[in-house]
Amino acid sequence: MAMASRGMSFGLSSFVQGACRTCKQRTYLFNGYQQACFRGLQTSSISREKLFDKVLIANRGEIACRVMKTCKRLGIKTVAIYSEADASALHVKMADESFCVGPPPTNQSYLNMDAIMEAINITGAQAVHPGYGFLSENSKFVARLEKAGVKFIGPNAAAMQAMGDKIQSKLIGKKAGVSIIPGFEGVDDEDAVRIANEIGYPVMIKASAGGGGKGMRIAWNDDETKEGFRLSSQEASSSFGDDRLLVEKFIDNPRHIEIQVVGDKYGNAVYVNERECSIQRRNQKVIEESPSPFVDPDMRKAMGQQAVALAKEVGYDSAGTVECLVDSQKNFYFLEMNTRLQVEHPITEMVAGVDLVEHMIRVAAGHPLSITQADIPINGWAVECRVYAEDPYKNFGLPSIGRLYKYIEPTHIPNVRCDSGIIEGSEISIYYDSMISKLATHGATRNEALDTMNKALDSYVIRGVTYNVSLLRDVLNHPKFRLGDITTKFLPQEYPSGFKGHQLTEHERDELLATTAYFFVQRSLRAKTFKNQEKQNAVIKKEQSWDLMITLNKEDYPVIVKAKPDGGFKVTVEGRSVDFSTTSKLSDPVFEARVNGNTALLQTLKKEGNLFKIQHYGTTYKLRVHTQDQYEYMKYMPEIKEEDMSPFLKSPMPGTVVSVAVSVGDEVHEGQELAVVEAMKMQNSLHAGLSGTVKAVNFAAGDKVGEGDIMVEIEHHPDH
Repeated sequence: MAMASRGMSFGLSSFVQGACRTCKQRTYLFNGYQQACFRGLQTSSISREKLFDKVLIANRGEIACRVMKTCKRLGIKTVAIYSEADASALHVKMADESFCVGPPPTNQSYLNMDAIMEAINITGAQAVHPGYGFLSENSKFVARLEKAGVKFIGPNAAAMQAMGDKIQSKLIGKKAGVSIIPGFEGVDDEDAVRIANEIGYPVMIKASAGGGGKGMRIAWNDDETKEGFRLSSQEASSSFGDDRLLVEKFIDNPRHIEIQVVGDKYGNAVYVNERECSIQRRNQKVIEESPSPFVDPDMRKAMGQQAVALAKEVGYDSAGTVECLVDSQKNFYFLEMNTRLQVEHPITEMVAGVDLVEHMIRVAAGHPLSITQADIPINGWAVECRVYAEDPYKNFGLPSIGRLYKYIEPTHIPNVRCDSGIIEGSEISIYYDSMISKLATHGATRNEALDTMNKALDSYVIRGVTYNVSLLRDVLNHPKFRLGDITTKFLPQEYPSGFKGHQLTEHERDELLATTAYFFVQRSLRAKTFKNQEKQNAVIKKEQSWDLMITLNKEDYPVIVKAKPDGGFKVTVEGRSVDFSTTSKLSDPVFEARVNGNTALLQTLKKEGNLFKIQHYGTTYKLRVHTQDQYEYMKYMPEIKEEDMSPFLKSPMPGTVVSVAVSVGDEVHEGQELAVVEAMKMQNSLHAGLSGTVKAVNFAAGDKVGEGDIMVEIEHHPDH
């Protein structure tokens, strides 16, 4: 049903106070869905001070839900804004009131200042929290709020404008005595190549007003500078309404370490430790942790003091983050200041025990900081994984869309926090960022936090979209990552041919094969004896055995399964004895088994005929199970050859066509750019897979394109 472009609703907040299953702290239930509490956060006397009666959250998704949780804990009513595409979103349901601000895309809704100001006026909101992205770093929006007498829960407009501009912020940083990367300067299309040569390659081209990895390119030569300038300026204009760019020296193989700061309106400022954010793809963070395994106490103090000096120099009065690049000798250079709450703030909260949103609200209400530098501890270790709806096998992650028909967060595990804005039935659409959640874990040590994250990822049930858990799980257990030996080049260096999925060890393969054999045996018996009782496992006679052949990754493995008197199984894989037992049911979304004394967590994604799709160590594997008789007949089946798809340029993700560079009849060469597709505000250049003549062009600029759609067809000539 079509919706009006303006509208509001009341009384949507049907929360019931309850207790967190893990730490027994106060939390909330919404229609039976438990919102994760902020375990271990300090609660100050702020609730007894005058704050705001009602706050509008000018954002969507998980960050809107995150802000609402703190507001509700403080007794502040909340107003959600939403686009027509988000009418049934979780943040709308969580809010006390909601207001539709227009249709997608974002420039007609979440970036529509007039509609948001109307929502503020009608609902009587006294303050606005912008979250991150959208209008969070827009000084014009702050000025409009100030004119209307509405508080902005963020920094003042002058500080935002100064630090939000990468060029001006470095000038201020120099004045404050902050270490600066050499060679930054504002550029236009004529200056880019000249300045890049003056600085020396490699260089970083990035949007002056940008953030979040959008509008950023690395160039190693003049041609890459020209192409990077074009694509980055388009992204910058699309994402921020500002196409200005800068070029600076790119520090090869650096670490990305950032300092969280909080300031007030009375000249006070503190740093809340550091976060390591070096695991990135396309300049966007994937895994973060706090503290950094590379930073020692002296370095932490030096970085923190410079960050505080910068904040005080600009009169910063909210939560913000000073980002730095760090070389192998522990020299650190100011990169930029994000004048907003960071995506990765949960790990800082878990380690320092502070609610950053609470302090932002408190400062915006005119109160001085309630914490000093001495009040900020480093309590253990925290790790955050950004769980995205994307395919990690395509350039480490290209967006996926769809509806989540099954969704279970692993918050039953102690020391796990999951910040999300979705529930079962939610839709990941083409219009917005593809993040599903921010999954964070805490431990007394780094290894403890990482081990908990492994269990959380293995227990995270997501159905309906492609997701990146396989990549996250593999990186977390990479030997170099475990040692803390990481840089921003980690992914391309350690996966030079792209991510291919987890490579199973013999033990891990035995776990997978034994579990698959168990599924096959149980299903076969149940089909015969328990057709109407699908939730029960079949009773197996102790003398029974099954002689199977399981195909995995085009390799065949003989597996013999024999029932044991104790109800378990003796499984033999290629002659190796594998002890297997379980209390899980076939219908359980997460299947837990004991294999040779170790616990294995697997998820069955598909059971159809003799085909099983099973998630193991984050990666999905396809296995086919045959009895020995069935396997003998397989040699008479003709092999299906894969079709050569190189003549077809397919869109790797759903999005909007920005440009098409060729026409029918054009001669093209392998690697030539044929089209640019924008998805989730990122520009993606698509290239020819072979040389030949363009036979068909099926899309034009402005068209919507789906994943797998054939955009250009090339007729290959043998002499090319």
